[in-house]
Amino acid sequence: MTDPSAESPPVAGRGRWVAILTGAISILIGVLYLALIVVLDSRGPLQPPPPEALVDSAVIRPEAGAASSAASSAAVPPPA
Repeated sequence: MTDPSAESPPVAGRGRWVAILTGAISILIGVLYLALIVVLDSRGPLQPPPPEALVDSAVIRPEAGAASSAASSAAVPPPA
């Protein structure tokens, strides 16, 4: 049998350095996040797209709606 007290204790200095390193990385990520938010916020409010950009999607939407409503009505049996 081995005596548990005979084992060498873990290196205390290494755990401290790991904690310091992870804390520094965490603070760095937070500062970078705040900088990104400031840059994105400084661009001003979002503007809607021009009407020309919506022309193609307006043509596609009624077809997609008709196809989905036909498929959903076919999937539901009529009430008895």
